[in-house]
Amino acid sequence: MAEMTPAEMLLLISSIALLPIALAYGLYPKFTMRKLYNIEVRSTNLANITRSIMGLHLAFIIYWMLAFWGFIGAKAALGSLTTFMFGLAFGRTVSWCVDGKANLWLVLYLILEVFLGCTGLFLVLTM
Repeated sequence: MAEMTPAEMLLLISSIALLPIALAYGLYPKFTMRKLYNIEVRSTNLANITRSIMGLHLAFIIYWMLAFWGFIGAKAALGSLTTFMFGLAFGRTVSWCVDGKANLWLVLYLILEVFLGCTGLFLVLTM
């Protein structure tokens, strides 16, 4: 088996890290959103929104894994990973400035998103 490139490693690690987060948003939102984020999902509309967020996350995971397995180009996948992570981090940063600091999980997500985004950007620029 060939050794993994840094790009493949980042795509795999990001996919593995994002999978439980995606499932937490949408698999059982009434339970997980309350336990993890102290959010009560009481309406069908909010459940629909959380499940669509899960779907968006899962779509990116599939895209990154297709690049990891060599079916599509790694550079494009890294570009999408970088954009995705920085987009999430930007939204969390805006929320922090406007709404105040979120719970520990969401602060940890922010740190992870900035780290993965910076790593992806470095790899894209050096490929």
